[in-house]
Amino acid sequence: MNAAHNSPPDWGASYRLIAAEKWKAKSAAMGRDVTEALVAYARPKPGMNVLDLASGTGEPAISLASRVLPGGHVTALDLSRELLDVASQRAQDRKLTNVSTHEADAHELPFPDDSFDLVTSRFGVMFFDNRALSEAHRVLKSGARACFLAWGPFEQPFWSSMMGVVHKYVGGSPTAPGHSPFKYAQPGSLSNALRTAGFQQTEEETRTVPWTWPGTAEEVWEQAQACSTPFLPMIKRVPADQWEKVNHEVLKAVRQYEDHGSIKFGATVVLASGVK
Repeated sequence: MNAAHNSPPDWGASYRLIAAEKWKAKSAAMGRDVTEALVAYARPKPGMNVLDLASGTGEPAISLASRVLPGGHVTALDLSRELLDVASQRAQDRKLTNVSTHEADAHELPFPDDSFDLVTSRFGVMFFDNRALSEAHRVLKSGARACFLAWGPFEQPFWSSMMGVVHKYVGGSPTAPGHSPFKYAQPGSLSNALRTAGFQQTEEETRTVPWTWPGTAEEVWEQAQACSTPFLPMIKRVPADQWEKVNHEVLKAVRQYEDHGSIKFGATVVLASGVK
């Protein structure tokens, strides 16, 4: 735990895949309300052709797929083939045949202009630059919307109780350079980025939705260490002789949110959209 690590995160690394499999049911349960918030915000309709960017293991692509039936289709796009394989299996488990996966970079979308009726991304837009937003604009049909969900501020229970404690011990940048989940925490910043990319009729709101881990403090801390990729360089800076103290303090902080066998953090998120 004492080695510095300055390389960019590996979004499809084996540890993340193992964690995704180990905690898939509980992670899905924790993220369900956030997914539903974005799906409701996006207002999918039957027959729509939807592109979901940075889909990872499949949400909100899978939830959207059930809403665009009959006749609609969802393309789940991600850089990681391994994560998309998990998404494909999840779609099969739900007996959804209108989901396809595409391994590609959101900054260079391999689709023609005016291809999609809706573009979405849940917790992906923070890691895009303006090229990706411009690409989303390009592949949308005229009058169609792009809808994004991003993290609000770092200072909220889920992050401060775990990564905030680690940061107190090691200092420095809490996330890998250029990979901050909180890029659009400042009100108005995401809608401004959408306007810069050419979107019109932009909207933005910040809201708090349920974000509940259906298990123990120890579990959610283990999951966070494995899956919170942008924070891994910081976690690896913890000196070996300090790890026991960090672990104890994190678990104490997380347990403040215990309620009847679950950890009820709540999540403050930003929802923003624009029209082509």
